[in-house]
This record gives sequence, structure tokens and C-alpha cells, in this order.
Amino acid sequence: MARFGSSQGVSRSTGKCASTGEEIPHATPAIAALCELEEDEGFVRFDYSIEAWEKGDRPERLFSHWRYTTAEEGKKPDIVIDEAVLVDLFERLDGDKRPQRIAFRYIIALVLLRKRKLKLVGREKAQGGEMWLLRWSGTDGEVVKIHNPGIQEDEIHGLSDQLSDLLQGDM
Repeated sequence: MARFGSSQGVSRSTGKCASTGEEIPHATPAIAALCELEEDEGFVRFDYSIEAWEKGDRPERLFSHWRYTTAEEGKKPDIVIDEAVLVDLFERLDGDKRPQRIAFRYIIALVLLRKRKLKLVGREKAQGGEMWLLRWSGTDGEVVKIHNPGIQEDEIHGLSDQLSDLLQGDM
């Protein structure tokens, strides 16, 4: 279980199936489930074995989920974040006005900009700060507006690390 957006920080995956409590073996496909917390704006992560997930076991307040492969025994996992997961999270957070969710979406936008999935096409002043005008790369589609919450560089690094921990299947 891992948590994003709280003062407690992020704990890495426990390596156990949230449904059965059993260890998920190394180098094995599994499901990560991101769930909304009832008490605040944050998220909590649960891991499931493929078998438990295919049986229909699901956590409450499911926000998003993705498939990953656990690290090989004795090896650090490769830091590979599925772009489709990032895009899904970015789009699901659109319109959410809670400050931690705005910051989370902003960090995801920074990652998508770095991966060249989004491009910055402009900026405009807005009440409470600045709006970034983004467009999906390779399209002339609608401009996506995202609030720049004014996060400091050291906070960006911390939040980016939390995002990586949240999306990775470390064991």
C-alpha cells in the first residue's frame, strides 16, 4: 500500500496481495489499484495478484488501476511509468479543485511534457496564479488548461519521487 498527497509521504508496495494477504512473487504480473482516501485529498495504493483481480476483487473508492510486473529478486525495478496510466490519471483529475489533486495533476503534466506527450503552447494569468495552455503532441486539438500551483523546485522533486513510488511496483 502506498499513499500520495499526505504528510505521511509514500510507502512502497508491500509486495502482498491486498485481497489474499499472500506475497506476490518476484517477476510476476500484478495489478496496482489507486484508491481515493475518504478522509483527505490523497490516494492509497493497493497491489493485487492477477488471479485475485480476475476473480473480481476490488478495493473501495477505486480511482484507477494498471498492470505491472514485480521486480526480479535481488534487482532494483526499472523506473518505467506507463504513459497510458499517466494520461488516464491526468484526464481523470481534470476539473478537480482540491489543492493536492491540482498539484498531482500538475506534476503529471510536467512528466508528460518531459516525455513530449504534451507541449506548452502558452500561459495566461488567472485568479490565484497562472494557467498553462497545453496541447497533446502531434495534434491541433483543443488546448488543455492546467493551473500552475506555484510549487517550489524542491517540492516538485519530492512530489515527482512520490509519483514514481506510487506508480512503480517496487517490492
